[in-house]
Amino acid sequence: MISLLRGVWERASLYLPMMLMGVLALGTYWLERSTPVFATVEAARTVSHDPDYFMKDFSVKSFDAAGRLKSEVLGAQANHFPDTDLLEIDVARIRSFDDKGQLTIATANRAVTNSDGSEVQLLGNALVVREAIGGKSPTPRLEFRGEYLHAFLKTEVVTSDKPVVLTRGKDQFTADAMEFDNIAQVMLLRGRVKGVLNPQVSAPGR
Repeated sequence: MISLLRGVWERASLYLPMMLMGVLALGTYWLERSTPVFATVEAARTVSHDPDYFMKDFSVKSFDAAGRLKSEVLGAQANHFPDTDLLEIDVARIRSFDDKGQLTIATANRAVTNSDGSEVQLLGNALVVREAIGGKSPTPRLEFRGEYLHAFLKTEVVTSDKPVVLTRGKDQFTADAMEFDNIAQVMLLRGRVKGVLNPQVSAPGR
C-alpha cells in the first residue's frame, strides 16, 4: 500500500506543479508586458498606497508566432500600488495553452504579482485544472485546490501554508501545507497528510 501510494504521488507530482509554473509564468508575463508604465513626476514625492492606475473588466491575450492563442488573463479589476509595486487582480482567471494545445485554467478570488512577474500569489478559492489527456500517453484530469498558492517563478518553487487538495483522476491527496521545488523535483507535504487511492479497473481479457 505504501509503495503504491508513493508511486501514484510521484506520477502526480511530475505533472501538476510544472503545469502550475507554466500557466502562472505565461499569464503574469504577458499581463506585466501589457500594463502601462508611467514616468515618475516627482522623485522626492512620498509614495502612497493609493493605486496609480487600474483596469476594469479587462482581458490580456498573448499569441505565438503562428497566431495561436497562448494565454489569456482576465479580471474584474486590476490595481497597481506604487509603494509596494504590486499588481492586484480581483476575480482572476488565467487560461494557458501548451505547445500541444492542451488548456490549463487557473482561477482565484484575487491574484497578486510583483513588478517583474517573478512572484505570483493566488488567494481565495484558488483552483488550477488541467483536463484529461487522451492518446498514446493518456494522463488523468489534474486539479489543485486551496485558499492560497505562492509561486516563485525564477526559482521554480511553489508553496502554500494553507490546506491543499490534489486530485488526480479518482485519486485524492490532502495536506495542511506544501512546498514543491521543480528544479530538485521534490514535493514536501506537511501536517495531516492523507491519500485516497481508487484502484484501476482493467477491461476483461487484459
